[in-house]
Amino acid sequence: MYFGLVIAFTMFLMHPVSLAISLVSALVYAVYLNGRRAVRASLLYLLPMMAVAALVNPAFNHKGATILTYLPSGNPLTLESILYGAAAAAMLAAVITWFSCYTAVMTSDKFVYLFGRIIPALSLVLSMALRFVPKFKAQFQTVSEAQRCIGRDVSNGGVIQRLRNGITILSIMVTWSLENAIETADSMKSRGYGLPGRTAFSIYRFDSRDRAALAWLLYCGFFLFCGGMAKGFYWRYYPTAKGVPLTPLTVSFQLVYLALCLTPVILNMRADWAWHVLQKEREVRLCTRP
Repeated sequence: MYFGLVIAFTMFLMHPVSLAISLVSALVYAVYLNGRRAVRASLLYLLPMMAVAALVNPAFNHKGATILTYLPSGNPLTLESILYGAAAAAMLAAVITWFSCYTAVMTSDKFVYLFGRIIPALSLVLSMALRFVPKFKAQFQTVSEAQRCIGRDVSNGGVIQRLRNGITILSIMVTWSLENAIETADSMKSRGYGLPGRTAFSIYRFDSRDRAALAWLLYCGFFLFCGGMAKGFYWRYYPTAKGVPLTPLTVSFQLVYLALCLTPVILNMRADWAWHVLQKEREVRLCTRP
């Protein structure tokens, strides 16, 4: 529900403040989940993509009342088209970053737990596909290193030899994938998959913390939905850039949206702080023990 809300609001709320809140919150959450190095690596393709998205709109869209200059083709370059291109680039980057956070949080076991009883076949296929990609990548790296040790890597020899080495590695990976599929099918059959009355093991329980989090998400979603219907996030780019006036109500919409986006970061940091305090208390007890 959280990722559904933030991704939906990111795509439909085109207010500059809302886009900035979504993008910054997504980057903060991505840094918390994956570390600064991973986010820095993702920015290497996010920034060029944002630049292309920001430049494409003013190059082909010439709407707007504020003309800055004229292009060599004779079409006007307007301030509004530049602003809309920047907003579209920010929205695209925020959505991609949110999906990267979703990939880090929603593991295959969580997906099966949520949708295993509703759509069992589809949830199983999706969870196996999500699990297969990193497993295939790790196995491919292992096979490549083994082939490199015996001088049969794709970087050894001429073009024909490299092609043969690549085909050999591909053949090994296809064979491994088929054997892994057979083993998975046999394992599922031996565990009674598909039999009537079969139960499913899960380590998750819906407790009071989940109820509180669900109530908070429902409140934020309903409040922001009402704000959107009341045009509390209204912003237009054409013919001139203009939005809803700044009032305590519109500010409250943005603050609730900021709180919604930062909800998992706040909860995780609070849990980390509690764990740190418990570790310190344990160290103190060990040091003071006679």
